[in-house]
Amino acid sequence: MYDLAWFRANFDRIAQRLQTRSNPPNLDGYRELDQRRRATIAEAEQLKARRNTESAEIAKLRQQGVDTTGRQQQMRAIADRISELDREMKAAEESFHEMLAAIPNVPHESVPVGSGDADNVEVHRVGQPRHFDFAPKAHWDLGPELGILDLERAAKITGARFAVYWGFGARLERALINFMLDVHTREHGYTEVLPPFLVNSASLFGTGQLPKFAQDQFKCENTDLWLIPTAEVPVTNLYREEILDADRLPIKLCAYTPCFRSEAGSYGRDVRGIIRQHQFQKVELVKFAHPDHSYEELEKLTADAEDILCRLGLPFRRVVLCTGDIGFSSAKTYDIEVWLPGQNAYKEISSCSNYEAFQARRASIRFKGAKGKSEFVHTLNGSGLAIGRTWVAIVENYQQKDGSVVVPEALRPYLGAEVIRGVA
Repeated sequence: MYDLAWFRANFDRIAQRLQTRSNPPNLDGYRELDQRRRATIAEAEQLKARRNTESAEIAKLRQQGVDTTGRQQQMRAIADRISELDREMKAAEESFHEMLAAIPNVPHESVPVGSGDADNVEVHRVGQPRHFDFAPKAHWDLGPELGILDLERAAKITGARFAVYWGFGARLERALINFMLDVHTREHGYTEVLPPFLVNSASLFGTGQLPKFAQDQFKCENTDLWLIPTAEVPVTNLYREEILDADRLPIKLCAYTPCFRSEAGSYGRDVRGIIRQHQFQKVELVKFAHPDHSYEELEKLTADAEDILCRLGLPFRRVVLCTGDIGFSSAKTYDIEVWLPGQNAYKEISSCSNYEAFQARRASIRFKGAKGKSEFVHTLNGSGLAIGRTWVAIVENYQQKDGSVVVPEALRPYLGAEVIRGVA
């Protein structure tokens, strides 16, 4: 969402940069709408000034006994025209609001230009993929063989893209949640939050999921409540329509929640296993930062997410998304991709983004600076990490020839076991 004056003053630069996005917005009607709106405002102001002057003169003439019937009729016509112009201005404002709400964020200048994920740029790699002396299996084979993952029963009770975890499978999810929350709160300085798992439309608008991505959400029938697609939505909206003290920035929050996504645009992608589910668990990192320091905070947030993978001994890489691949609300995004030997590929396990003031303007989240002036904060978030994909990475990377899975040392106090051999 944009400030109207800033959008108008920087229109050419914004339009040029937005053209580098995939499916760039059509801004052809912007100038025409802006000219019509400004002309309407100017005419209305002129007529209101004339009405005020004429009304004063008519009052004087009536005191002098002069017949003002004709001039009063003219004033009624002017009043009718003013009412018509007010309606046009209201409609124009609504059209402007709808237009601005549908325009994505402007990519930061450091974001590489590209048309899609093939143009993303690798930043670094950490760890080397393990060399197996046997053919490694994918988690959709290993999990059922160990009796810890059940996709068939999940499909029976709910449908496709859901999972049931048994025994050590369920315990591994719980262990990962607690491990991540402990690391982020005790060592990375985040405050834990447990938000609602249902939000209203205003919250989804604030973070950019509505109105453009309504088809990707699950809505509760006959209510204004939606299942959250990520903890980003309720946690960011904790400060909606509030003014924060600058001394509190950056505010660092983390939250465990289940997440619900329709995956409307992902048919045919990652259909096997639990990489892409309608329901999954995540630990989310959210920051509210001063605009002068938000890109420093993005680097720190991304490093905090990567630290979890380092502690678990999982190979990964960081890539910066190009202009054609970043999300609607993001100004810059790093994807962290973990190595999955069962699929012989790196797969995203976290996206860490700086939204600059885009979400804060939609949700009206400000801070009061040293001079007492209110400004919009910059919001950031990233998965710290996606629990199900971390589960997959552990099972596939730590699998043994006999079908068992070694538990990473950092997780053993949480799981109470060194090896997963089957249902506990």
